[in-house]
Amino acid sequence: MKKYFSEHYWADQDIQLLVGKILRMGVTIASITVLAGGIMYLINHGGEALPDYRHFVGEGKSNTTLSGIVSGAFHLQAAQLIQLGVVFLVATPVFRVFFSLIGFTMEKDKLYIIITLIVLGVIFFSIFSGVKG
Repeated sequence: MKKYFSEHYWADQDIQLLVGKILRMGVTIASITVLAGGIMYLINHGGEALPDYRHFVGEGKSNTTLSGIVSGAFHLQAAQLIQLGVVFLVATPVFRVFFSLIGFTMEKDKLYIIITLIVLGVIFFSIFSGVKG
């Protein structure tokens, strides 16, 4: 296991190729998930009357919490599948920054490690400190 984290095992180009694959896979998975949820939603609700947009009606916990989204997606509920695709899409660049951090750590590039940690901190602060209403 130790050899996988040695600087000789991974070259900078290998990390960049891995990051590129992660970005492509993340966007592809997110797109397929949203498309499947959208098709299911249109099949189930396409013929319904348009909602009254003059009055705001908030969403329940099944669409606004990660546990509700994952649970609904496992039960093949269309709205939660769409939301899960959006979660995948948001998570994709976070993984890219995380793998960049690994690459900079293996290269022992302290300046970029610090910058990447600051970027991750800003991302996580933005995600987890949202205003709850």
